Amino acid sequence: MTHAMLKGSNVPLEATAVRAVLRWTPGQGVPDVDASALLLGADGRVRSDEDFVFYNQPRHPSGKVWRLGKKRVSQGLAEGLTDTIQTDMAGLDPAVHRVLLVASAENTAFENVRALRILLYDAGAGEAEPLAYFDITPQTGAETALICGELYRRGEVWKFRALGEGYLNGLEGLAGDFGISVDESEAVPEPSTEASLPQPYPQRQPLPEAATQAQAPGPGQSPGPGPSPQVPAPQPFPAPAPQPAYGYPPEPPRHQPAPQPSYGYPQHPPAHAAPVPQPSYGYPQPVAPMPDPNFRLPPQGPQFLAR
Repeated sequence: MTHAMLKGSNVPLEATAVRAVLRWTPGQGVPDVDASALLLGADGRVRSDEDFVFYNQPRHPSGKVWRLGKKRVSQGLAEGLTDTIQTDMAGLDPAVHRVLLVASAENTAFENVRALRILLYDAGAGEAEPLAYFDITPQTGAETALICGELYRRGEVWKFRALGEGYLNGLEGLAGDFGISVDESEAVPEPSTEASLPQPYPQRQPLPEAATQAQAPGPGQSPGPGPSPQVPAPQPFPAPAPQPAYGYPPEPPRHQPAPQPSYGYPQHPPAHAAPVPQPSYGYPQPVAPMPDPNFRLPPQGPQFLAR
C-alpha cells in the first residue's frame, strides 16, 4: 500500500533499506535539481563533513548511504527527471539518529520547478509500488534548497516524515546549519544533465596585440620592466624576373642610358669599346678583303703638283 503523505505526517517503515527518489518535470526554464543527504547524530548535527552525501561526495565512508544519480523516466505521456539517494538503515552506525533527504537547485528558486515529488521505495523489492510519496510545495517559491523529508529512529523502528522546509541561501546555507563547513572557494557546481552531450569545438581566439609585439631579449640582455619593443612588419619578397620559355634565346638585358655631362664640359670617352657582334653559330665567318699590292697613294701637298 502506498501512503500519500502530507506535510508533517510520518509513516513507520518495515523495509531495512529504502530508495528516496526525487522526481520533477523538465521543461524550458526549469532548473536542474540535485538530491543529497545529511547523517545527523543525537544532537541534530553531523559528526564530520563526511556525513554529507551529495554530488561531490556521492558515497558515505560507511557505504550505507549513497547517491545513485539522475535518470530520465516516463510519467504516462510525459517525461520526468529523477535523482536518487539509497539508505541501508539496518547497517547504519547507532550514533546516526536521522537522515535528512534534501533537494537543491543551483542559484534558482523552486517556484520554477514543476511537479516536485519525493517517493520512497523498498530497496529490496525491485520495481514494486512506492511505500510513500509526498508532493512538495515551496512555502514562498523563493527557496533554493528544501528538506523534503527525513528518516529517523524511534527505538528499534525507522520512520519517514514529510517535511518540505525551505532555505533561501541554497545547499551551502542548509548544510552549514547542520554543522557542515562549506568553503565556497572550493565548491564545484553540479554538472547539468546537458553536460554529457557533445559540445561544439571552441573557436580559436586571436592573440592580443601585446602578445604579438613581444620580443625575446638579445644576447647579454635581460628583459626590462618597460613595454616590449614593436616587431617591424614583414617586408614582401621581390618578385623573380620572368624567364624565357624553353627553347627560346634569353632576352638581352635592358641597360639604362648613361648619364650625359652638363653643357660646356668635355665628354668622357667610353670606358670599354662596344664588342664587335659575332655571327651566329653555324654561319661562315666574314673574310677581310686583301689589299691591292700595286696600289700607290698619289703624292700629297702643293709642292708635288706640276707647274
